[in-house]
Amino acid sequence: MPDLYAYTDGACSGNPGPGGWGVLMLAKDGDTVLKERTLCGGEALTTNNRMELLAAISALDALSRPSALVVVTDSNYVRNGVTSWIHGWKRNGWKTADRKPVKNADLWERLDTAQARHTVEWRWIKGHAGHAENERADELAREGMAPFKKKAGA
Repeated sequence: MPDLYAYTDGACSGNPGPGGWGVLMLAKDGDTVLKERTLCGGEALTTNNRMELLAAISALDALSRPSALVVVTDSNYVRNGVTSWIHGWKRNGWKTADRKPVKNADLWERLDTAQARHTVEWRWIKGHAGHAENERADELAREGMAPFKKKAGA
C-alpha cells in the first residue's frame, strides 16, 4: 500500500487581506511518486491562519475514504493546534485556557471532524527553506489567492 502525503500551505496578501490555500497530495512508494493531486482555493478577505487551516481541511476532505496519511505543514499554529491545544479547547467548550473564544473555532471544528475519519500524522517543516513539496504547496496557495488579489487591487 502506498504512503500518502499531503503538503499544505496558506498565503495572505495583507493579514487580513486576499488569501489562498494550496495542497500537494502525493501517493508514494518509497521515493517514487505514484500519483499526484493538487488543490487550491482562496478568499477575498481572510487571514493567513485561516488559509493554513483551510489547506489542511481541504486535504483531509479530498480523500473519499478513511486513509492513513502524513500531513506536512509549515504552520506551527496548525500542527500545535490540532495535536495539542484542540483537546483543551473542546473540553472548555471552544474557549481558551483564559476563557476567551478560540479564534477560528469554525475551522478548528471542521478540521477536528475531517481528521476524525483518518489516521493522521502531523509534521512541521520550516517554510521557505527550499523543501520542494512545501514550495509547491506555497505556489498553489498563491495560485488560489491570485483571483482575489486582482479583485482587491492588491
